[in-house]
Amino acid sequence: MCGRISGDPAYDPCTRVKGEKRLKYLVMLCDGMADEPLEELGGKTPLEAAATPNMDRLAKVSEIGMVRTVPEGMAPGSDTANLSVIGYDPKCYYTGRSPLEALSIGVDMAPDDVSFRCNVVTLSEEEEKYEDRKILDHSSDEISTEEAAVLLEALKEGLKRDGYEFYVGTSYRHLLIWKHGSVVELTPPHDILTKRIGEFLPKDPLLREMMEKSYEILNHHPVNEARRKNGLKPANSAWFWGAGTRPALKAFEELHGKTGAMISAVDLLKGIAVGAGMQNLMVEGANGGLHTNYTGKAEAAVKALTEDGFDFVYIHVEAPDEMGHQGKVKDKIRSIEWIDEKIIGPVTAKLSEQGQDFRMLVLPDHPTPICVRTHTADPVPYLLYDSTKNVQGAVSYDERHGMESKIREEEGYRLIGHLFEGE
Repeated sequence: MCGRISGDPAYDPCTRVKGEKRLKYLVMLCDGMADEPLEELGGKTPLEAAATPNMDRLAKVSEIGMVRTVPEGMAPGSDTANLSVIGYDPKCYYTGRSPLEALSIGVDMAPDDVSFRCNVVTLSEEEEKYEDRKILDHSSDEISTEEAAVLLEALKEGLKRDGYEFYVGTSYRHLLIWKHGSVVELTPPHDILTKRIGEFLPKDPLLREMMEKSYEILNHHPVNEARRKNGLKPANSAWFWGAGTRPALKAFEELHGKTGAMISAVDLLKGIAVGAGMQNLMVEGANGGLHTNYTGKAEAAVKALTEDGFDFVYIHVEAPDEMGHQGKVKDKIRSIEWIDEKIIGPVTAKLSEQGQDFRMLVLPDHPTPICVRTHTADPVPYLLYDSTKNVQGAVSYDERHGMESKIREEEGYRLIGHLFEGE
């Protein structure tokens, strides 16, 4: 049966000879998109409240189900969840978040090196003692990479220690390598927004000393004084977390028999791609924030599948997650609408116009509910569309219709195998 979507001739694959082109595969990963019903939205989630005509059109002829991307007992991070979606069992492959980002940055870790995420965060300033301060923003108003790089240079100079090296990442996300170090348990800053930081500081005395010193170095740095004048939050402290050792991922092509490409602005996802031997596709203007280059990501995905010969593309958009962390309901809705309008609509239309059969998964990696402003480990809804056949779907794609479906996948890393069942 042909997978033409009712009322839209752009989606009609029936005009070509079956088998003319090899089936292609996509994942549209909407980071942190899943949420909880909100009173201010009349009991709807941001996904339900968003205008998503393309997702809803696909939903009517797609498989709708629920998937647990975060294994029981593991922290609900984008690291564990995205590893699952790409097909790697986190229980086997996960060695920490920061080491994956180190791969993206190009840091060659020794087996006994330990990598830490180094956020530049906004702490409150009215308290006298460092430990009494509160984290106001884990992203420092989504600070630009250019500004953050200047601050990282100040940290490199002011926190110079034998065996410790800082590396610039993207926006607020940076890296500290501890040579011959130890993995220590640390708290993600987005998990403790507005809380007193004292009980969450490192037990390791040198790491704690470096964080305290970072506030002295950064709080009145010229970059931050300029940000204050422009109405932006200062990036006035380093925050270490996500410690781990060098990962060893089996090659994506060996694991799945497909060539793969990653489209993301986030070092974590780019690092997973490096570790998996996937190709990272750079998109100008992609920045991991709300105002990323959605259109450029869509164009890069179509080109990768139709011109560059890739079998599989993973399109990652960070914006819904960031807006969830920041508690911005309207902007979370807007990010979902832009994914629908500027990526899902154009990608599906252009592939169909070119006569390319494809299967596509649309899903979040984890929920980032506005009510808690951090990640949860709850299962997430997924949509699986096949351009070559219709299935009985749902009126729309959202958490409610996902929960109503009888289809469940409790082992998230198995879902991609379901995507690849099309051949």
